[in-house]
Amino acid sequence: MSKIEPAPAGKLQLIDRILGKKARDSGSAAAAPVRRASGARRIPDAWTRFDRHPAYESMLVSKAASQRLGLDNPFFRVHDGRAGAMTRIDGRDYLNFASYNYLGLAGHPQVDQAAKDAIDRYGTTVSASRLVAGERPVQRDLEQALAQVYGTEDCVVFVSGHATNVSAIGHLFGPKDLVVHDSLIHNSVLMGIQLSGAARRAFPHNDVDALDRLLGDLRGRFERVLIVVEGIYSMDGDMPDLPALIDLKRRHHAFLMVDEAHALGVLGEKGYGLHEHFGIEGRDVDIWMGTLSKTLSGCGGYIAGERALVEQLKYAAPGFVYSVGIAPPLAAASLAALALMRAEPERVARLKQRGQFFLRQARAAGLDTGLSQGYSVIPVILGSSLKAVRLSNQLFEHGVNVQPIIHPAVEEKAARLRFFLSSEHTEAQIVETIGLVQTMA
Repeated sequence: MSKIEPAPAGKLQLIDRILGKKARDSGSAAAAPVRRASGARRIPDAWTRFDRHPAYESMLVSKAASQRLGLDNPFFRVHDGRAGAMTRIDGRDYLNFASYNYLGLAGHPQVDQAAKDAIDRYGTTVSASRLVAGERPVQRDLEQALAQVYGTEDCVVFVSGHATNVSAIGHLFGPKDLVVHDSLIHNSVLMGIQLSGAARRAFPHNDVDALDRLLGDLRGRFERVLIVVEGIYSMDGDMPDLPALIDLKRRHHAFLMVDEAHALGVLGEKGYGLHEHFGIEGRDVDIWMGTLSKTLSGCGGYIAGERALVEQLKYAAPGFVYSVGIAPPLAAASLAALALMRAEPERVARLKQRGQFFLRQARAAGLDTGLSQGYSVIPVILGSSLKAVRLSNQLFEHGVNVQPIIHPAVEEKAARLRFFLSSEHTEAQIVETIGLVQTMA
């Protein structure tokens, strides 16, 4: 893998920008060129060019800094083959901890065959919104199967997990409402709140008492109030206190939404998620959200809940109404994966065993695993983005693929390697990996 190198043009642009600023500051005629717009306003040239966008220039600076430090780019590596406990990159096999294939169902023969059969019957796409193009049986079969898992009246599937949160929250809530969320909530929830125009407040991670106080102060000022948490937090690998949240949302007359992206297939004896883990009826939560790209080996997202919720989203949520319906082979793959999850609970049990084993080994080696409870996600916190990238590259050289999570995705002091466990990982592979991390960290 070649080292990170900013484009030559990028370097020149940065130099031009600095020189242009100095010239403007001194009143020189060498100031950055401007374009004449209608009227008297002068439009800076930088406002009409993507290569002068501040975010792009910041990225170039970061790449140049990485190059000077001798760091290889750990991102966007090209994999040849399925995403499992092992992967193949540039002709070499790697032990893989950078995949959400929690139950090893991506690439399973039955899942692949279901997708192939769906292509033969329906083609690769339904070509339009389901409101326009109509339904395909496999789409509704998937939704009904998911509703059964959660014990809800219905379910609707979107074509993107991120867009599911954005569109659902953006549509259901508005400027007279309040959305309160865990401080570590996923970006898709934040984007949905922004789209909705609702007021937003964060509460400290998994602090139900703080949430109680916040709602006690604010609930009366708004019409609808939504509480949003994750079933398993994707950066830290811990979970919320669902029974306490249900009690709280009832006392404060609020809606409760749980993002199950990393919890389905992971929590509970059958992999049904957070409600099974706590022995709670699915209908006690107002909105269940999840994704199809992890345990369920497809692509997309879903909302499960009461029929009135689902009907409203199907007829009015822009991310559903104005987007193509889920592709038949993806729906069929997720439906087959869900059936395998339900038929083979030993996969869920094995994943839990591997996660707990990894957590024990890491802690015994003196590694900082943060808040992880040893299920599908286990971080190793290093406290420096530079350390995280270096260690990721060192492990890669020794045949282990694990991604660094660096600032601004997390605070600098929380920079880490993030390990995703699979039921396919073996104890020997885990011992080998922890030994390498302990030696190199």
